[in-house]
Amino acid sequence: MTEKPSAIMPGTVEKIIKSPFPNEPEKAQITVEGADHLYREIRIDNTLTNEQGEEVSLKPGAHVEVTVEAEAEATTPKSGDKTHPPSATATRP
Repeated sequence: MTEKPSAIMPGTVEKIIKSPFPNEPEKAQITVEGADHLYREIRIDNTLTNEQGEEVSLKPGAHVEVTVEAEAEATTPKSGDKTHPPSATATRP
């Protein structure tokens, strides 16, 4: 099995936002280091699963890793990148 192209960025849980509705989960607001200033905060449901399969929650101040991954078919080589040749080449007869 091949790995999907990915990027891992460090982040910090800035705060926990309680839901105004009892049937909706609280949110964890995470600041992603290295992201553009206006887009560095994300909010996710504050529900994770530990190794035993139990639900757990993040705490304010927790250091986390944010992973972005995609299928290989959803990516293109960066221009000038010689380590990933194009998947198809055009030739003329």
